[in-house]
Amino acid sequence: MALDIDDILPDRESARPFYQKYDPKEVLGKGLSSVVRKCVEKATGKEYACKIMEFNDDSDEERISTLREIQILKLVGGHPNIIDIIASFETPNYVFIVMEYCPYGELFDYLTKVVRLSEKRTRQIMSSILVGVNHLHSRHVVHRDLKPENILMDSTMNVKITDLGFAVQISENESLFDLFGTPGYMAPELLRCSQFENMPGYGLPIDLWACGVILYTLLSGLPPFWHRKQHLMFRAIMEGQYTMTGSDWDDVSETAKDLIRHLLVINPAERYTADQALQHPFFNDDRTRRRDFMAKRTLKAHIILVWSIHRLRTLHYRPQPIRGKELLENPYRFKSYRKMIDSTAFLLYGHWIKKDEHRNQNRATLFQTEEKSDLVRHEQQQQQLLNQ
Repeated sequence: MALDIDDILPDRESARPFYQKYDPKEVLGKGLSSVVRKCVEKATGKEYACKIMEFNDDSDEERISTLREIQILKLVGGHPNIIDIIASFETPNYVFIVMEYCPYGELFDYLTKVVRLSEKRTRQIMSSILVGVNHLHSRHVVHRDLKPENILMDSTMNVKITDLGFAVQISENESLFDLFGTPGYMAPELLRCSQFENMPGYGLPIDLWACGVILYTLLSGLPPFWHRKQHLMFRAIMEGQYTMTGSDWDDVSETAKDLIRHLLVINPAERYTADQALQHPFFNDDRTRRRDFMAKRTLKAHIILVWSIHRLRTLHYRPQPIRGKELLENPYRFKSYRKMIDSTAFLLYGHWIKKDEHRNQNRATLFQTEEKSDLVRHEQQQQQLLNQ
């Protein structure tokens, strides 16, 4: 049951236990059958986030799912990279889950502002995500919907995995077959068992595939698998078709790319576990990072030296022209201009991206420069009329 657009709060009599302790404030986010509000604890003045779910007589399954989420939150709570549950309240028509408040919001929002992250910042964020995933998996909990929208950032910019509504605890050798998650982050084995019979099912490794998608997105600013036609995107996922070439990848180290290749592996048995990923040189080998940095710096210094010598030799009799035409024709090819364009575009259109119901829009669509055929045809007709 979808909430009313006004997000009317439950009456105080039916939800007295909640109102006795907390004072609800502004809306932080909305779901299909839930709303998240900031709330203040009356006794201490501390701020929390409260997820409020409304149910009717036909939503027993949703209520069971919500109670399971509370149970899992309590099971995995107390970890620095998992959202903490503070309290929960249940009434005939509502369930309240009071959790810690993360003022910096979603990782998705942060990525929207900065477009793409440096390897240093990516390393900090991904190590925290993988530590959180490792904790979930140590309790045999599969999240099933890891994505930047479900990763929050607290007051110290520390990441917190949240929204365990699809999460489930499984036994050691148990396989799952239900279709859960967000399309662009679904693992190949999850898609296969939903489309074909007699498939072996899926388990913990699907969360590591999602981590690979997140890592790819943080470094490049683009998702690895996206297509307007969902069945083509699913085919690319099941076949592991993605690339790490082009200007978005010029400054990304081979160490980072190697970790992505070990996470985006079609066969779940060969895919890195969270513990294996955390042992990868991308996180632990300072010498490798230092060597990559020194190699890039040396190459850059040599290029600048050669260019400077050439410039000094030719400056007297052949001044170097400013390539204004090239800049005007394709400013997006230059890294500094590309970053400025991306940041400005997301500042303007970020709200439009977030309004997408499924949030599977590829940010590359904002920068498509190809002329549409109907516009070209219209311009040709106008030109013909002018010539006549």
